[in-house]
Amino acid sequence: MKLLVIEDDPLLQRSLAATLREENYAVDTASDGQEGLDKATDHQYDAIILDVMLPRLDGWEVLARLRPGITTPVLMLTARDAVPDRIKGLNQGADDYLTKPFDLDELLARLRALIRRAAGQTSTAHTVGNLQLDTAAKRVTRNSEEIPLTAREYALLEYLVLHRGKVVSRTSLYEHLFDEDEFTLSNLLDVHVSNLRKKLGNDIITTRRGHGYSIE
Repeated sequence: MKLLVIEDDPLLQRSLAATLREENYAVDTASDGQEGLDKATDHQYDAIILDVMLPRLDGWEVLARLRPGITTPVLMLTARDAVPDRIKGLNQGADDYLTKPFDLDELLARLRALIRRAAGQTSTAHTVGNLQLDTAAKRVTRNSEEIPLTAREYALLEYLVLHRGKVVSRTSLYEHLFDEDEFTLSNLLDVHVSNLRKKLGNDIITTRRGHGYSIE
């Protein structure tokens, strides 16, 4: 899953991005509203974390220009904690609103919920064949025994499971699994898919030649 963090406080931006990467998210960052708007319209993200008080364009203006064309879930993360501000954010198209200072576990839970809802899923527990995937714990098990996956393997599996029954293109997978600073090899997806099949079974992921991958 790939997130965009639009935050002008450099310390908070770095800290938040590092924490989210530790949670297996690919993360792009923007330090002002215009940069954030450009990235949000040019790339595919699974969720956007948006501050309000930003240089160049404030968060309200970014949100106004994103909606209704861009439907990516937006969580507003701001020090503006007044009820009218919360109402304004939600009325302008934000999907959630969290005030600073915030609890990190709560932020992560809200992000998971936004991503889950955007994918049309209501539960954190998923069963694929004899495998169980818990997106809250980021854990894959078979007969209650955990199967160790790398962060990238887990992210690929989770994305395909959340879009189960759909063919996901290679371009879309690169967009959603790698951030802008990562060097990606053309066969990197094939390597991760191959590794997942070795660990989970050859039939876990179906290759649709010329189209992408799917989990049925």
